[in-house]
Amino acid sequence: MSRGKLPVVDDGGAPARAPAAFEAMLAGHGLELRAGAVEVLQVNVGKLCNQACKHCHVDASPRRTEIMTAEVADHVLEAVRRFRFPAVDITGGAPELNPQFRRLVSGSRAAGSRVIVRHNLTVLFEPGQEDLPEFFRDHEVEVVSSLPYFLGRETDSQRGPGVFDKSIEALGRLNAVGYGRGVGGLTLNLVYNPVGAFLPPPQASIEADFRRELLARHGVTFDRLYTITNMPIRRFLEYLRRSGNEERYMRRLVDAFNPAAVAGLMCRTTLSVDWRGRLYDCDFNQMLELPVVAGLPRTIGEFDPETFAGRVVETGAHCFGCTAGAGSSCGGAVLKT
Repeated sequence: MSRGKLPVVDDGGAPARAPAAFEAMLAGHGLELRAGAVEVLQVNVGKLCNQACKHCHVDASPRRTEIMTAEVADHVLEAVRRFRFPAVDITGGAPELNPQFRRLVSGSRAAGSRVIVRHNLTVLFEPGQEDLPEFFRDHEVEVVSSLPYFLGRETDSQRGPGVFDKSIEALGRLNAVGYGRGVGGLTLNLVYNPVGAFLPPPQASIEADFRRELLARHGVTFDRLYTITNMPIRRFLEYLRRSGNEERYMRRLVDAFNPAAVAGLMCRTTLSVDWRGRLYDCDFNQMLELPVVAGLPRTIGEFDPETFAGRVVETGAHCFGCTAGAGSSCGGAVLKT
């Protein structure tokens, strides 16, 4: 791509839908972005959250009312039982605040799926959530928790005052029931998002820093750390605009495009379901109301795996975030070395 051209950003809090810039980059490298079989069903149960993080691409907060109903949860569980997805990845908001959360977990586990929960740690201190560590353990849930940094100031600046101390206490409670100890199959992974308009450092190096510092300072252990690039959409894009970093950050993403990351993008193996039951290629597309390509079924109740395998993935300027540097996915860096 010519250095003089950047993907256009619209006025609705998201990079413009027009995918020409990203598709032109793919074409310039002889690449096409198509999905394979759906290996992960990622279920976003809504935008209600006990936090309002500065980088949140969902725009989640305690004031949001979008929440998955029992009827939509029934459709999700029917699809899980019928199609036996290898993994069900439950996210939000804080998914635990949804009344359907626990039956989504137990129903998916009963169907034989591995269950991943995107757990923000502090929700454990909300009324009625005190037993979450034991619930996770009893259902062998893989817990993935965001922790912006191993120091309090950086974490609280992104997630709110007092979040770091609560997060450390929650990690200790998860450790106490067996998570992050490397035994018993109870997996606790952390997520690092940069606190600012820059790309994450190499995943292996910052994982080593987190492991050393959390153990030395707080006696906390975990299994792996994922680095995830902040997507230039919604709340993070608003921050970029307020700080005058929008053009600089988009230029950084475009200039760091890595064609080797395309093969491992999560949209190739993941299908995203929103709180209404509608289908998207990824959670980021979901937040931009960018559904799966025209002609495919639009809801989880209509899902058919044969129809979705090999589909063309809908793209936009935000996709540069997933292909910058070592790449970025819900499982961390796409390129591990």
